[in-house]
Amino acid sequence: MNIGIWGLGLMGGSFGRTLVKNTGHRVFGYDVSESALLKGELLNAYHERLTKTNLNDIDLLIVAVTPDKFAAAAEEALPYMKKGAYINDFCGTKRGVIASMKNYAKKYPDVVFVGGHPMAGREFSGIEHSVTTLFDKASMILVNVNADIFALEKLKDFYLSVGFGNVEVTTAENHDETIAFTSQLCHVVSNAFIKNDAASRHYGYSAGSYKDMTRVAKLNPSMWAELMTENADNVSKELEQLIGNLIEYKNALDKRDKNALEKLLAEGNSRKLEIDRRSAKKE
Repeated sequence: MNIGIWGLGLMGGSFGRTLVKNTGHRVFGYDVSESALLKGELLNAYHERLTKTNLNDIDLLIVAVTPDKFAAAAEEALPYMKKGAYINDFCGTKRGVIASMKNYAKKYPDVVFVGGHPMAGREFSGIEHSVTTLFDKASMILVNVNADIFALEKLKDFYLSVGFGNVEVTTAENHDETIAFTSQLCHVVSNAFIKNDAASRHYGYSAGSYKDMTRVAKLNPSMWAELMTENADNVSKELEQLIGNLIEYKNALDKRDKNALEKLLAEGNSRKLEIDRRSAKKE
């Protein structure tokens, strides 16, 4: 296949490098930043640059930008895309992107629109931090817009063939509700946790727990602020529940109520074990 990647940041750059290294697909890369394009060339993130001239040769266009930039990218690319070509995205929220795709599908019914979100990432941003192992065994989330069952199956097979471990098909609403808990809440909690006064005195007293808890406090503030704002209703709902849970622990500690605290800790431990058992059965 001829695969275009529109946006050569961490995600697009890593995916391009993976395709170039591990597959026989022809990869075309584009970014608004000339610096990203030059770095992408040096890192073998694409075979040649994606242009208006060769967009008509693209079988699958991956739009790897933030959600607020998806519509502009699609608007620029779609007039040049051929019948039967796929447009898929790597955006971190889905409701806004899928709404745009539905509108474009009316204007370009011969293009196959499927939303996407690879469940992978690093605490760094930019193509200079891209790696060819980022998507190994990762889960790929797809949100169908106008693909028939055969086109959707072909896209699923493609992602499995390039190293993803699982492909989930869901709705934009379910994606955003779930990702608020599994990703965005984690970044909020980690980022807030590192602001505690004790953080500056951790050296020599921290081990795996501290490192695990603070890893995603290191982030791209602009990008994550946009993603969280796009999904503010769901993130706020998850935060409200977490705050309620934390207050229960604080109340038990303030009362020196060891039994109540032990019960809360046991509940959390049991929930973790139960969820891990269910996950293991699915693998």
